[in-house]
Amino acid sequence: MMRRRYRLRQEDDFKRVREVGRAYHHPWLILSVAPGRWLHNRYGFITPKRLGKAVHRNRLRRQLRDIIHRLQGQLRQGFDVVVIGRPAGMTQSFVALQAALLTLCTQAGLIMQKDDTAC
Repeated sequence: MMRRRYRLRQEDDFKRVREVGRAYHHPWLILSVAPGRWLHNRYGFITPKRLGKAVHRNRLRRQLRDIIHRLQGQLRQGFDVVVIGRPAGMTQSFVALQAALLTLCTQAGLIMQKDDTAC
């Protein structure tokens, strides 16, 4: 379970990431990233109703949270990140979603390189 301090919860935070941040697109997911106010990253997950019933949306949200939790040690800190599910992502396996999210994080420059120093 993701700790509360690592989650985006306020509507204003989601709105700020959308307005100020940059979006990276994949057929299964959208990743929006904006500089944050904290030394650690905060994450928000959006699974719109058009993706299907609540059971399926919640399953996708749980998978995305788990993937972010596993990537946490490799990500640069100090950003607010929003992950948005798309309809094509609902039918993908966990491994495929993980690869897609890793690709988006790399495009966004969130993955630390070997010469970066960890905080």
